[in-house]
Amino acid sequence: MRSVFVGRFQPVHNGHLFTIHQILDRDEDLVIAIGSAQYSHTPDNPFSGGERIMMLKRALIDENFPLERIDIVPVPDIHIHPLWVAHLRSLVPYFQKGYTHNPLVRRLFRDAGVEVGEASLLDRTRYSGTHIRRLIRENGPWQELVPPGVAALIQKYRWDERMREIGDVTLKR
Repeated sequence: MRSVFVGRFQPVHNGHLFTIHQILDRDEDLVIAIGSAQYSHTPDNPFSGGERIMMLKRALIDENFPLERIDIVPVPDIHIHPLWVAHLRSLVPYFQKGYTHNPLVRRLFRDAGVEVGEASLLDRTRYSGTHIRRLIRENGPWQELVPPGVAALIQKYRWDERMREIGDVTLKR
């Protein structure tokens, strides 16, 4: 069976790896769909789709995940909820089951007849992209919440500096 795990991965953190472990431990191959892939350089979406692919690949390699069982696909938003699952299916390899921690995406999967898998969360108060982005912007202790390779990429490419420069400013569209 192949499943899809949908998330924004802003940034990739240990909670994401916890979910990926659970799915793979069920003998399900996995498509990781990077949602909102067209967005970057904003407070809620500071990393580009390509940067998130880099982070995921580094974390998966460092953790010795079976890469032959995993695909990573960036998926841009279409902002038309009833069509979203069809849009996802048009961009990623075939899947039978969907995983997400987003209630709206779970609902969209169910409405489209996709089986929704359940995965436990790893301490959601600590392992949350919102929390980690805030810590990065405030120079707090964020490194322990992400895989070491992800922290290294964020620092190597100075993405943390970008996040502090962007801050909490809402950009005009």
